Amino acid sequence: MPKHRLLTEFGIGTSLRREDYTEAGRRALKDALWRNSINLAELFGCPKEAMIIKAEIAVQQPDQVDCDSLKSVFPYGQITVSATHGGLNVPRPEAPPTVIANAAISVSLDLEARDD
Repeated sequence: MPKHRLLTEFGIGTSLRREDYTEAGRRALKDALWRNSINLAELFGCPKEAMIIKAEIAVQQPDQVDCDSLKSVFPYGQITVSATHGGLNVPRPEAPPTVIANAAISVSLDLEARDD
């Protein structure tokens, strides 16, 4: 499917006490999304459901991220979420580390599909 990336957003999220990589990822996604009100699909005459959204979460332990549950952050679109190594764990004495996650969200549309 030919697609054109039209937008990229970035966010950061944390899990301060529970070492919850999924929650840190969720907060990073919300940080990236909630700063903007993007009417991208409408600008191109497409329904919101046509948006192809690729979300990448970077944390120190990507295997502990529940990528499927993070799809629920997005109200519409064709969502793909993946986790990769990155982010930061900040050690704390006698406690689990603080987890910092980074998120990158790319939004694309298949503009050829709408040509009449």
